[in-house]
Amino acid sequence: MRHIGVLLVILLMGVFPYVSAQEAPLDEVVPNESTYLLLDKGLQFRITENVNALYNYDFEKAERGFAVMQFQYPEHPLPYFLQGLATWWKIAPDIENKRLDNRFLKQMDVVIDKAKGLLDNDPENKEAAFFLAGAYGFQGRLLSERKSWTKATFAGKNALKYLNLSKGDDELNPELLLGDALFNYFSVWIPENYPILKPVVALFPKGNKELGLKQLEDVAQNAFYARVEAQYFLFRLYASEEKQPYKALAITDYLHQKFPNNPYFHRSYARHLYTVGRITEAKEESMEILQRIDDQWTGYESNSGRYAAFYIAQYFDRIGDKGSAKRYYLKTLSYGEESESQESGYYLYALIALGKMENEAKNKAKAKEYFNKVKKYAKRKHPAHKEAREYIKKNKL
Repeated sequence: MRHIGVLLVILLMGVFPYVSAQEAPLDEVVPNESTYLLLDKGLQFRITENVNALYNYDFEKAERGFAVMQFQYPEHPLPYFLQGLATWWKIAPDIENKRLDNRFLKQMDVVIDKAKGLLDNDPENKEAAFFLAGAYGFQGRLLSERKSWTKATFAGKNALKYLNLSKGDDELNPELLLGDALFNYFSVWIPENYPILKPVVALFPKGNKELGLKQLEDVAQNAFYARVEAQYFLFRLYASEEKQPYKALAITDYLHQKFPNNPYFHRSYARHLYTVGRITEAKEESMEILQRIDDQWTGYESNSGRYAAFYIAQYFDRIGDKGSAKRYYLKTLSYGEESESQESGYYLYALIALGKMENEAKNKAKAKEYFNKVKKYAKRKHPAHKEAREYIKKNKL
């Protein structure tokens, strides 16, 4: 149901900052005559290291730089938005963890207040509308993850309202194209996959999936602030909806190389290596993920461990090392229970693999225990539930 939240909140409206030092050489940094801080190339150059540090999970360095910006521009929403962005990326690796929710929502409230102040002084200020769209979109995105649909819908309506106000500025349009791209794609995808929501989608303008993908590619190649977010959506869409796993792998490979300490990109890279059958490389990346969890690297936690342990278990299973495979399937269960992810596919299929191992070892009681856990945690329509039922029946467990 998370894709529904995408439509309701119009998501982030393309406001994820991304800066590459190579894109702002010193000899090209000139004073910007525009009154919009977003377009100040000198500022973009000065915050390059801080924004890249954010994506690379060096939050101390990132937030220190944003605090300096806040001192320099106390009434502008940009530094407050960047502070909130840092909190969002602390949430991202384990989206089910709610400990930072209140902090994040309050940070976006500050962005909204500061942006409304700009808009009060200048009703035509497209930059203010830009930040209002982004802040409301971010709030709606989190609220949709929490299934707070009424609040998410309210945030989404506000995001759409301010997105429309911010359109029409050619200089800002490359960033705002992300909002259009996501809307074009998901406004078609959702009624195709959730017919019950057709009446809701009918209230919005008609979208175009193909155009949405093309726009995402354009943003991923050409935008300054929205590039990483476009790449994030592209690799997820290519992996799941568009069935183009090699494109997903190429994007996650780039993101992991660019931001090697980002646990979400690291986990996604390992996942797509596994998906395309490069299982040895997936195992190697996954071993590194587990080591980083043990070493308590920032953002590396049990949710990533569940993914990584499963890929390692699969590697050993395929080469016939059943002892090592069992050890890592058990680790998958341990990480899954720690993150309360017993309904996840990796947890369920680790149970099935362990059940089969115990049955082959003539430990039928233990095997039945594992398969019964699958039936307990999986929804009846889930393929794992069906497999467990059939295996129990066939093997008389």
